[in-house]
Amino acid sequence: MTEKSSAATPEGAVAEGELTALLGTMPYAVSLGVELEAASPAETRGHLHWAPERCTIGGALHGGALMSLADAVGAVCAYLNLPPGAAGTTTVESKTNFFRALREGAVRAVARPLHTGRSFVVVQTDLYDDEGRRLGQTTQTQAVLLPRT
Repeated sequence: MTEKSSAATPEGAVAEGELTALLGTMPYAVSLGVELEAASPAETRGHLHWAPERCTIGGALHGGALMSLADAVGAVCAYLNLPPGAAGTTTVESKTNFFRALREGAVRAVARPLHTGRSFVVVQTDLYDDEGRRLGQTTQTQAVLLPRT
C-alpha cells in the first residue's frame, strides 16, 4: 500500500465512507471480494464470503483465498500504523496456520499490530467463521517504505 491519505479520523479510525476507497488501493483484494468493515491503528476488520469459485476439493474455501483476506486486512492495519514520513508498506513475510475449513457463510478477519517500528510493522490476523470459531491465524511482517528521493 502506498500514498498515505487523510482518510483516517483524528482518533486514527477510518471513516465508514472511506473504507471502500482504502481497499481500492489493492485491486486484487477487491476482485477477490474482500470487504472492509472497520479500520483503525488498533484493529482492522474485514470479511470474505464463501463462493464455489473460491473453493478447493470438498467445497472448502481455498487456503489462498483465506491468506489473501488476511494479507489485505493485515496490510490495512499496517498502513494505519506507519511512522510519520513513510510512503507506504509492503508484505515481506507471511505465515498462516489453518485450523478448520470453511464450507459456507463468510470468513471474518481481525488484524491487530504486534509491533510498530521505523522499519517494520508486524501484524497478527485471526480468521473466524460466522459462529466465531477460529479458522486460522496469520502473522505478517510489513516493510515500511520511505519516499523515493
